[in-house]
Amino acid sequence: MLEITNLSKTFNPGTINEKVALSNVNLTLQDGDFVTVIGGNGAGKSTLLNMISGVYSADSGSIVVDGINVTNKPEHKRAKYFGRVFQDPMTGTAANMEIAENLALAARRGKRRTLRMGVTSKEKAHYKELLKTLGLGLEDRLTSKVGLLSGGQRQALTLLMATLQKPKLLLLDEHTAALDPKTSAKVLALSDKIIKDEHLTAMMVTHNMNDAINYGNRLIMMHEGRIILDISGEEKKKLTVEALLHKFEEISGSEFANDRALLS
Repeated sequence: MLEITNLSKTFNPGTINEKVALSNVNLTLQDGDFVTVIGGNGAGKSTLLNMISGVYSADSGSIVVDGINVTNKPEHKRAKYFGRVFQDPMTGTAANMEIAENLALAARRGKRRTLRMGVTSKEKAHYKELLKTLGLGLEDRLTSKVGLLSGGQRQALTLLMATLQKPKLLLLDEHTAALDPKTSAKVLALSDKIIKDEHLTAMMVTHNMNDAINYGNRLIMMHEGRIILDISGEEKKKLTVEALLHKFEEISGSEFANDRALLS
């Protein structure tokens, strides 16, 4: 479903601020893979997701999604292949529009628009059933403005919108980092359920080592723009935070540098 070959990206090349963000990254995701991505500060985690989605162009290498080479496609041209949920709950929804209107926008993504009525009764009934699955009571608030929702409710809605039209790849970029622990756990569990129920291929960047270990069928760890660990199967099931830190230090020759990850 995703094949990345020798992908490299350097910001501000030839200047005092030069930063190698990705260096010859190779990664293949099979259909249905749920990969968690973890690494220290500046390891290249979010840059990798931004490169896949087209926010940044590649210096070299290629990105192929379900057999389609998207390396040189601009962000808006490749958006139809991806669903994405960001760290900030305010991103990904239109705050001044109703819940039903936001869902309608997501449902029409990539389709031709007409001058017909905005949201039909049939669509509203469908959205109500979808919102029930979130267990947040939003099915009774279809006409509420999204800006009035809590961070957790908004992130859950964004997740639903990102997967309304089954994407080839779901990208979760620290999508629970801004939430309190209880809400974060609920959104994570919801993410896992949607990914399993819809048989989605997904990548989740997280700063929480426990979440990286407990979710998904595969874990990759990044360091200085490279993938230094790729763990799956029984090895991942038996993994602990201590063992993961030990592996990181053994391979990288340095201590793990991410206070948030260590504290969580």
